[in-house]
Amino acid sequence: MRAGKTVAIIGAGPVGLAAAAHVIERGMTPVVLEAGSEAGHAVQQWSHVKLFSPWEYNVDEAARRLLEPTGWNSPDPQAYPTGGELVERYLQPLAARTILQEHIHVSARVTGIGRVGFDKVKTKGRGDAPFELRYRNGAGEKTLRADAVIDASGTWWSPNPAGANGLPAIGEREASNRIAYGMPDILGAQRARYASKRVAVLGAGHSAIGTLIDLATLAQSAPGTEVLWLIRGDDPAKSFGGGANDKLEARGALGSMFAELVQRRGLRVESAFRVTHLTMTQDGLRIGAGSACCGRSLLVDELVVATGFRPDLGFLSELRLSLDPALDCPPALAPLIDPNEHSCGTVRPHGALELAQPEPEFYIAGMKSYGRAPTFLMLTGYEQVRSIAAELAGDIPAARRVQLVLPETGVCNVSASPKDGACCGGPATDSGCGCS
Repeated sequence: MRAGKTVAIIGAGPVGLAAAAHVIERGMTPVVLEAGSEAGHAVQQWSHVKLFSPWEYNVDEAARRLLEPTGWNSPDPQAYPTGGELVERYLQPLAARTILQEHIHVSARVTGIGRVGFDKVKTKGRGDAPFELRYRNGAGEKTLRADAVIDASGTWWSPNPAGANGLPAIGEREASNRIAYGMPDILGAQRARYASKRVAVLGAGHSAIGTLIDLATLAQSAPGTEVLWLIRGDDPAKSFGGGANDKLEARGALGSMFAELVQRRGLRVESAFRVTHLTMTQDGLRIGAGSACCGRSLLVDELVVATGFRPDLGFLSELRLSLDPALDCPPALAPLIDPNEHSCGTVRPHGALELAQPEPEFYIAGMKSYGRAPTFLMLTGYEQVRSIAAELAGDIPAARRVQLVLPETGVCNVSASPKDGACCGGPATDSGCGCS
């Protein structure tokens, strides 16, 4: 592809807007379709959450080059923004005060993508046909044609369910008014929902940890608040992270704070608790693990499900995709990020080459490119879309010249030793280890 072409970008979050900035720098025309009512709509849903990464990791360089001529004041690179500050101080100015404002369509939810004149089965000439994107807004269904597509729609709206087998627990939908997903604003807007209640949190990642710490803080000022931590695994210590060894100081501090909370028994821990049933009763929500007759169960007022997210692939059904069978991510990326293999939080440099799909000039970038794998940093997405934009513009050397150095978690669990015996802190190898 050469300059002057149209690139459709799905999602106006941090990575989607960065993609648009790089596409413009390459002389191409972006069309950004955002399902929400404003740029950064998904980020606004967790506006109360402070990021682990400081501003230096959260601003894309092409976006910065668009913002600086507008008089934009760059935040302190060492400060840690909340989600709300990320939107207010970066995403909103980028979307409203730069040339990007001419290319963003909000309240435009993509419902399907195909090739003009080609269904999924037809092959000959397929790569020469433009993409057709179907989307809905207040005026009904509309269509858009584009020469290339970058799907940066993220995973926020597709949380994993409570069921331990990947399916919703029996009764999960019926109990939805007692369940929250992700990280509710426990100390702010939703305080009344959780104060003086018995609350269980399911999950072992950073979202679960942050929620449990907030609940423990709430319990200090709201008598009667009880906190239960439900984990599917057997070892709670795996959630404590790398502490002082974590290269992201805030992430390490969170793990250390949580370890102290567990050690002083500031919450009740239920390990090896694999949820199978959720039942509404007159007294609250009963959470069952195992069979209805022989398993364990707990009675709570509220349940927070913080078990991660998964990509929505439904609107991509007419495209030819190749995805890892376990992670739902591009196959070349899977061995770099598979949590079964390692948990160091770094990933070998990758870009358009690793993210390419059998459907020519279609790419999945950002959090969605990780499929069901965790530990994604915005910096990873920024480098992905820089490489993709170079590839689409025909600058193959720039697309292949990918550089990415991510801060490590201070923890690396490797299921199989790399050939050279090194993993975290060492150079990238040809083994499955994704550390760089």
